[in-house]
Amino acid sequence: MQIEYSKVSAIGDRQDNQDRAAIVVAENAALMLVFDGMGGHSDGALAAETGIRVVQDLFTKMPLPIFDPQGFLYMALARAHDEIVALGADIGVDFRPRATCAVCLVQESGSYWCHIGDSRIYLMRNGQLVQRSRDHSHVEVLIQEGAITEAEALDHPMRNFVECCLGGDAPVPDMTLTRKLPLQPGDVLLACSDGLWSGLSDAEIARLATLPDSELGDNLKSLSVKALTANSPYSDNTTGTALRFIAP
Repeated sequence: MQIEYSKVSAIGDRQDNQDRAAIVVAENAALMLVFDGMGGHSDGALAAETGIRVVQDLFTKMPLPIFDPQGFLYMALARAHDEIVALGADIGVDFRPRATCAVCLVQESGSYWCHIGDSRIYLMRNGQLVQRSRDHSHVEVLIQEGAITEAEALDHPMRNFVECCLGGDAPVPDMTLTRKLPLQPGDVLLACSDGLWSGLSDAEIARLATLPDSELGDNLKSLSVKALTANSPYSDNTTGTALRFIAP
């Protein structure tokens, strides 16, 4: 499998960076991970670190390509959730470590997505959005019900309210898993925290992420700078992993 990949993470206008990101690459598969520690809760950074470590460790122990991609993603995030819950066992439920996440598995000329909360995954082709994940958030519910538009959601007072996350309560949270999404040469995948996508339209993200004749890392850095500028002086941690599929 021939791919190009990159990651970026900026602190923004916050005091510390609670996002964590990684891309794990093997001969027959690659795994993109973004975990966003929830700043309003204790040890958000620790929650993100724990979650990304658990999923990475499980991936490196699997025979590749993975036989049951959706089963693996569910199992890995359920395990990550359990370990994050354990971090807060002695803390009041309202203050336990929590994180959102976006995980994308690439193998056999396709991608499989899993996300929890408002960390997102995008698939882009020739400057156009092919598909993106839909947030587990209050404003997403309002969009689906037709109560507000996508544009209105960007400035909605409850835009940061997520419906589910890793950590906190013991039951495994709701997560969205996709079927195999076929990839074409030149396709770009992006997994990112809300600090990167907020303030930018889907069209802007797709155009910048797939600029021709540019290094993928430069495109990702341009996205990060544009997001930080758009959200200044209140920008959040801004993190993303990007992968360009070149050939099987």
